[in-house]
Amino acid sequence: MDETRAQAYQQLIETLLNGPNGEEPQILQANLELVDSGFLQFCEVVAEKLAEEGQENQANYLRNLASQIGQFLGMNDDGDSDNSEGENPQEYAKFILDLLKAEQDSNSDVQVIYPMLAGRQHLLNDRFAEILQQVAQHLIAEHPEAIESILGDIGNLSIHIRDFPLGKRANNLEIAITGYQILLNNWEPGSENWARTQHNLAIAYADRIRGEKAQNIELAIAYYTAALTVYTRDAFPEKWAGTQNDLGEAYRNRIRGEKAENIELAIAYYTAALTVYTRDAFPQDWAGTQNNLGVAYTYRIRGEKAENIEFAIAYLTAALTVYTRDAFPEKWAGTQNNLAIAYSERIRGEKAENIEFAIASYTAALTIHTPDAFPQDWAQTQNNLANAYIKRIRGDKAENIENAIASYTAALTIRTPDAFPEKWAMTQNNLATAYRERIRGDKAENIESAIASFTAALTVYTRDAFPEYWAMTQHNLGEAYRHRIRGDKAENIELTIASYTAALSVYTREAFPEYWAMTQK
Repeated sequence: MDETRAQAYQQLIETLLNGPNGEEPQILQANLELVDSGFLQFCEVVAEKLAEEGQENQANYLRNLASQIGQFLGMNDDGDSDNSEGENPQEYAKFILDLLKAEQDSNSDVQVIYPMLAGRQHLLNDRFAEILQQVAQHLIAEHPEAIESILGDIGNLSIHIRDFPLGKRANNLEIAITGYQILLNNWEPGSENWARTQHNLAIAYADRIRGEKAQNIELAIAYYTAALTVYTRDAFPEKWAGTQNDLGEAYRNRIRGEKAENIELAIAYYTAALTVYTRDAFPQDWAGTQNNLGVAYTYRIRGEKAENIEFAIAYLTAALTVYTRDAFPEKWAGTQNNLAIAYSERIRGEKAENIEFAIASYTAALTIHTPDAFPQDWAQTQNNLANAYIKRIRGDKAENIENAIASYTAALTIRTPDAFPEKWAMTQNNLATAYRERIRGDKAENIESAIASFTAALTVYTRDAFPEYWAMTQHNLGEAYRHRIRGDKAENIELTIASYTAALSVYTREAFPEYWAMTQK
């Protein structure tokens, strides 16, 4: 086990052991990237040590907690059937009724709901969603006079399950979607409650794990758009602005349609949100939207590239006037990361200076994005910092590449193929490029490492799922085979041709003229 990862596990366990009772779900939610099979194994090691030291209560507590979060990892029964003893429809129905009563009695207090969910998380599965529909129909039929209260409780429960850090994330989102659909079928179309449910459905589909990602985003866009038929600028200006911003995010992440047009739409929605989200009236929302606009302009395809990057830098710099390190450390770090990306892509100004600024911003972000506190953000910033070192002009080139390899390798301690397959593949591709360009070490061995990492990336970057990234990695693999020292020369040439040819099946002259020309060479 990586030493950094082990230290992060140890810190999380100490926080859980020393924290107030009942706050375990919130602690785990804040450290969700660490909740994996390695964490469970580490819990068992620590529990054994505690037992040996005579601290049986803490040892038992840790073992029970590890057993509960095992469902999240799929290490226990998958929870998608009712074959386990006691898991019958009546048990599900009683659990759901208890939860709905608790929502009502506690005024939807997460400190009450989360422990209940944690104690029966093995029931958070497809069967739960099915029984939830039946319970809702029964309650509405039996108590039509209380329909608004019933739907309110179902809505709050759906939000709590959507955000619950334990259980299987995919299951939790499906249950939330089911709950929202129940509401949508019962709220009066065109009402404020109906619009709020449309917005919540959009959020759930944007985060959805099951189903095709592209289709989920399309559904999110449709639900956000439906919400805006009620959330007009005149009637609900703040909610209208929030939905405009969220719709901008959906279009920025959209897979279908023309990418350039999607980014233009994202910019238009963000800009619309800022007509309400002014710095004086809504400073945090204003800063968040400024940050989003900065990211959109960084990746904008239309317009002049140099000017787009200048706009990006301006928006991100504006966000930092609100997102200060003291007031909003996490958002400050995220915006620093985004600003660094913009400077890495900057055309105007001195290139060497721009890259130095990027490295400084990434390094600043890492003062907040530590592996213990924000492991996923830490990994992303490490990956981005490595990209900057690859581009660096100042300093010793060989040393810069070594720094890049170290940062990519650090990122991969968090970006595992099981936890973050797409990001793992991206970092593998980047690491492979660094090894291909490496100056130190044995040249032949470096190229073999590059080929291994490119090949690993292609286990996730398939032609069907990620055609553009697949083509990029195929091209990079072709480059590695073209410079390969080991193996049969004729075979390496054939492998080179095969990889380039594969890339050209996506990199057509019409769709990707620049990449097409590069690969043709």
